[in-house]
Amino acid sequence: MPALLKPDAEIAEPITCILSDVDGVMTDGRIVYDNQCVETKRFHVRDGVAIKAWMKSGFGFGILTARSSDIVTHRAAELGIKHVQQGYEDKLPAAESMMSVLGVKPEQVCYIGDDLPDIPVMRRVGLAVAPADAAFDAQEAAGWIMRSKGGEGALRELVERLLRSKHRWEEHLR
Repeated sequence: MPALLKPDAEIAEPITCILSDVDGVMTDGRIVYDNQCVETKRFHVRDGVAIKAWMKSGFGFGILTARSSDIVTHRAAELGIKHVQQGYEDKLPAAESMMSVLGVKPEQVCYIGDDLPDIPVMRRVGLAVAPADAAFDAQEAAGWIMRSKGGEGALRELVERLLRSKHRWEEHLR
């Protein structure tokens, strides 16, 4: 049965780990350099709150990105994300390595990505997700497409949907 036809609770049940791309998911995908060639990125605070809630609920979270950036290292540390793989244009081997370290099988993993380098991972995991503004092919590979765009709460929407489906969202409202 295709993911779109199954109830969210059935889709969410086996998911114990989220792996996320950065540019286009955690950010709006823009890479901005100032006059000193210093790169900047914008992250949405609600995505951070959701990531913390997901991990506080006892689930795994990892970042997998083709680019390397001190900004990503800083944001991951700020959120308590221990599993970060940067500089992997071929994301599938990096994702498989991260799954092994996290002790999860592909069917337990949700991956959210927005473009061509993400598709091999999206095809390998239990739940593939794309932000609303993801590239066409990434949306085609996704079981869920978020209403929110990358960098505008797509991760928050994903985490909330998964945790609500698992009846675990309410514990974060206290």
